[in-house]
Amino acid sequence: MVNLTRIYTRGGDTGKTSLVSGDRVLKSAPRVTAYGTVDETNATIGLARLHTSGAVDAALSRIQNDLFDLGADLATPGEDFENSSSLRIVEPQVVWLEHEIDALNEQLKPLTSFILPGGSPAAAALHLCRVVARRAERDMVAMAETEPVNPAAIRYINRLSDYLFVLARHLNDNGARDVLWIPGANR
Repeated sequence: MVNLTRIYTRGGDTGKTSLVSGDRVLKSAPRVTAYGTVDETNATIGLARLHTSGAVDAALSRIQNDLFDLGADLATPGEDFENSSSLRIVEPQVVWLEHEIDALNEQLKPLTSFILPGGSPAAAALHLCRVVARRAERDMVAMAETEPVNPAAIRYINRLSDYLFVLARHLNDNGARDVLWIPGANR
């Protein structure tokens, strides 16, 4: 359990931070960049939730909790992703997102064009969440070039951006309020 009595420690004043292992690394390290962008994703979802309610809000709350799990996973160096006592993203978290995507997508007409971010306030906010999640994915993949990353964690963030896209369409009256791209419209 977390017990924070002080917010500042001065430990990061020299540009380093501590990982779960206790190792000190630069704040610009790929691992810190990756879990920092996951934190940004979580913050944007918090803002998007200002425009949601009911089952959608409950799903986004669940995802915010999962994103803290993901941050903990990324902040924990090591290669034992399945048998570790450390907090790791696990396949059921990925599968839950897949089921949610499938359920929402059944209600949507197939796309005939790319979608411009917008429509309802909730959908516009979710599109912002989606692009930040995609950046988190790119940061995680970049980190994986130099150190081990939990494969389930990469699958989770990939599915999350897909989920946010489909949820945005759902909140745009099941796609009726989607703003479609018109190629070359302003030439």
